[in-house]
Amino acid sequence: MSTVDLEIGGMTCASCAMRVEKKLNKLDGVTATVNYATEKARVTYAGDVGTTQLIAAVESAGYTARVPQPDPVAEAAEADPVRPLRDRLILSAVLSVPVVVLAMVPAWQFDYWQWLSLTLAAPVVLGAGFPFHKAAWTNLRHGAATMDTLISMGTLAALGWSVYALFWGTAGMPGMTHPFEFTISRGGGAGDIYLEVAAGVTTFILAGRYFEARSKRRAGAALRALLELGAKEVSVLSDGVERRIPAGDLASGDLFVVRPGEKIATDGVVTEGASAVDRSMLTGESVPVEVAVGDEVAGATVNAHGRLVVRATRVGADTQLAQLAKLVEDAQNGKAEVQRLADRVSGIFVPIVIGLAVATLGFWLGTGGGAAAAFAAGVAVLIIACPCALGLATPTALLVGTGRGAQLGIIIKGPQVLESTRRVDTVVLDKTGTVTTGSMTLVDVVAADGESEDDLLRLAGALEDASEHPIAKAVAEGARSRAGALPAVEDFRNVEGLGVQGVVDGRGVLAGRPRLLADWSVTLPAELTVAMERAEAAGRTAVAVAWDGAARGVLVVADAVKPTSAAAITRLRGLGLTPILLTGDNEATARTVAREVGIDDVIAEVLPADKVDVVKRLQAEGKVVAMVGDGVNDAAALAQADLGLAMGTGTDVAIEASDLTLVRGDLNAAADAIRLARRTLSTIKGNLFWAFGYNVAALPLAAAGLLNPMLAGAAMAFSSVFVVSNSLRLRRFRAAA
Repeated sequence: MSTVDLEIGGMTCASCAMRVEKKLNKLDGVTATVNYATEKARVTYAGDVGTTQLIAAVESAGYTARVPQPDPVAEAAEADPVRPLRDRLILSAVLSVPVVVLAMVPAWQFDYWQWLSLTLAAPVVLGAGFPFHKAAWTNLRHGAATMDTLISMGTLAALGWSVYALFWGTAGMPGMTHPFEFTISRGGGAGDIYLEVAAGVTTFILAGRYFEARSKRRAGAALRALLELGAKEVSVLSDGVERRIPAGDLASGDLFVVRPGEKIATDGVVTEGASAVDRSMLTGESVPVEVAVGDEVAGATVNAHGRLVVRATRVGADTQLAQLAKLVEDAQNGKAEVQRLADRVSGIFVPIVIGLAVATLGFWLGTGGGAAAAFAAGVAVLIIACPCALGLATPTALLVGTGRGAQLGIIIKGPQVLESTRRVDTVVLDKTGTVTTGSMTLVDVVAADGESEDDLLRLAGALEDASEHPIAKAVAEGARSRAGALPAVEDFRNVEGLGVQGVVDGRGVLAGRPRLLADWSVTLPAELTVAMERAEAAGRTAVAVAWDGAARGVLVVADAVKPTSAAAITRLRGLGLTPILLTGDNEATARTVAREVGIDDVIAEVLPADKVDVVKRLQAEGKVVAMVGDGVNDAAALAQADLGLAMGTGTDVAIEASDLTLVRGDLNAAADAIRLARRTLSTIKGNLFWAFGYNVAALPLAAAGLLNPMLAGAAMAFSSVFVVSNSLRLRRFRAAA
């Protein structure tokens, strides 16, 4: 069996993706899934089938297919597909507004206003709306009907009838007006024009497509952001001489130098030096890991301090970063796309409307009603069924909901994420940076009997302030905030892997592991030993402090829990969600944090691939999973989850891979986001119900020939106003106190 990803072009709705999928699955030995959001097909095939046959099958369905660009930079440089849509929307809006205003305000209908309306409306329908007509023609050639079919037929019918009425009817006469009256009467239709309907529907539908396309465009951004995380250049060591080369030119076995603060260029083994490496982006560990000669290091992680010489062992697609990028891509491609409700209904609604229009035409011709009246009634059916309010239903609610969300620090990426929020029953929370602050903080100070906490903080803080180690920085910042200004340090020395020593205020101060103190013949008293053991049992880091030959205290450093996390967990439970803590940290640390915030289920010591597996396992058990995270190591799990929520304080990769972004970095925002998304979804459903209800209720009147253009226009306007006003109710959404 072989697997290939194909980029699919020309899809305009979720039903297009279903058609491509069916076409591919008809081939012998082929299993395909098509994702409308990412516009990709993942195809598994065997036997004599090859990519040529797969591409031919897609093209026979009326779409385009190609194997993706191997170079992500070249792929990113391709033309933005959203821009043409935006240009069409702007053109359409500028030309449509005067047409709609003139049709709805009789007082402004000057002589020959109808001809100006035709001049403005024709480019909108034929030019800006061309993609709808093209898609409808493609569907027609393959015996299918979608919302594009109805949009095309309705707008062309409205334009075509208006042209007939203007040139061959009475609508083109000087002084012709559309009176503002709500009467139901039967007429020939030769004096009626529907230009505002044709232009307005085109503009509204284009607006919906634009906002949908803009959210879809972000689907591939996570992969591009991931691939940009690695080091761009590296210092290669050859015969004792360093030279800078592009990181992509590194070969397995090369020696390269990593200075403090630099990213490690690729996976390798340390051959010289010692340091602490921040691996949180890959593993989620909150504490940097000490490395020395013989230890493995991963590409794109950060060297905290100390010079390292590393021998490259894995380059290119074999590195941990590249594997993580593949996990994200796999998760995105495998994610089931929630079809828009309008597309689902269109499979039934569109053929019925077309059939009803043809039946209406036939009935009127058969009963001797006259050709003009027959065509007027048939066209009225198509026009009244054309989804004007339907086109507004999703984008207006989404615009208001996302706008209100942005004010509250919540970014909703598109309509496809909303349905998941209704069904979610389990929320998986990454620990580091999500439930906790993600940075080391001084959380406890234990002074020996007879010692002052202020002296302990002042002397230890001054010593640690001279070090670049993250734990030392946490001690120094905590000491400065509690004890004030710190004195200067002299004769400072960093003892690799053990701690630091120096002279502060004339005293020889030691800070680090008990082994460092033992080297100076200093032993910890019982109460300090107990304090260290208690801290380490809770997964925290304890620093022993001594001066003048005696142990003076213990400083405890940990990744502190955010003050709002416990309340946020309670609110998530109130929404019917079961919280699970997921982390790359050790079991003891995870259990301590879970107890503090009120989480019962804990899964600890997991790698990025394991996080994806945990989400998949929960989904296999029938759970609908939301994932909240902030790091690169969470990106694949965020993409795999039914609903991904990224903390805005986290990495760009996590944000791009998620469905919702929480700008505030506060876990309370996760509960607000789910509430807002659910409210937005219910508003969209209400809009769709009323939009379809209006269409269905008006169809019998149109078929009976009783719908004059003013009544049709007013009804369509009322439907649109109702949808917009219903959506505006979302502006009253409030975050929980």
